[in-house]
Amino acid sequence: MGGSSAGRVLPRYVRVNTLKTSLDDVITYFKRQGYANKGKARSIEELVDFAQKSGKFFLQDLHIPNLLVFPPSTDFHNDSLYTSGHLILQDKASCLPALLLDPPVGACVIDACAAPGNKTSQLAAIVQNKGKVFAFDLDTKRLATMSTLLLRAGVTCQELANQDFLKVNPCDPKYQKVSHILVDPSCSGSGMPNQMRVLTDEAGSEKEERLQALSAFQRRALSHALSFPSVQYVVYSTCSIHQQENEDVVKDILQQHPDFGLVNVLPSWPLRGLDTFAGSECCLRASLTETLTNGFFVALFKRRSPEERRLYEELKQSDLHQEEASNRENENKDLVISDSSVQSKRKSEQISQDSASSTKKKRKKKKRKTDQS
Repeated sequence: MGGSSAGRVLPRYVRVNTLKTSLDDVITYFKRQGYANKGKARSIEELVDFAQKSGKFFLQDLHIPNLLVFPPSTDFHNDSLYTSGHLILQDKASCLPALLLDPPVGACVIDACAAPGNKTSQLAAIVQNKGKVFAFDLDTKRLATMSTLLLRAGVTCQELANQDFLKVNPCDPKYQKVSHILVDPSCSGSGMPNQMRVLTDEAGSEKEERLQALSAFQRRALSHALSFPSVQYVVYSTCSIHQQENEDVVKDILQQHPDFGLVNVLPSWPLRGLDTFAGSECCLRASLTETLTNGFFVALFKRRSPEERRLYEELKQSDLHQEEASNRENENKDLVISDSSVQSKRKSEQISQDSASSTKKKRKKKKRKTDQS
């Protein structure tokens, strides 16, 4: 798939909140409301065609369980299932981080930059309101809004903190069982249509300075998450389209934390990370053009087992040896070329000398003949 996004519109994505209801019950509800169930989508192209229509019908998404797709004009704000927290309006791409992190039932999870709370409620649904979801955010107002959202969604396993995640002590006994962390830090928001226009209007130097500041914070947040002693999986996501906030951050963090590697998530997803480092295809990108979502980026880190770490180190050493051998081979080639050039130059000089000597002899011989006559 590809091409221009001109004329392409997002459908209405609706996540079924399994803390309060089930997919089957929601489908039954909408059928009673006069909606036609068109079944499960088979391709993104089908969703593109679907989004051009209007009417009372819906599809089930092909990638994300418990996600329904409605025509863009469908309004849920007065629907009883929405107002009661049974349904959550959430873009498809925004559902990916929690889905891919996939903590087991009863797990201890951290949502590092949690507000406004859609991902937090999704994590709570995945762990079935068991275990614990620690959610941090610095913005007091956003945290209050999030608390209301979680209450409406029926979340009971949360522990909210109006705190900077970077100042949380990973060795605090409170977090000793944390095995999964979701890091969705502040970003440029360039994947969102309204933010894309704002960034386009920024001067080049201002935009670059802002991206550098954001990516520095994103590196710190992701690195901090990987420092929790019991963490096994960390998902990193942004609603940005910029390489500086996405692949560049992941590449640097992998070099800083060799205990972690990337998981090749959702192989059926059509849009992968930019080819900027080995393994970038494990990352996911999302866009209106390619995946019919807002712009997004996701990477899933997994702690290497001792055996995986040993194999990784061996492979790394092997690659270094190959690189050194290749460099030596290139140096030898340069030396051979250099020697060959010297030899060629000497040969050329010898030919010139021989030619000059021959010419000199011919002149002497000619002079003797002239003198004799």
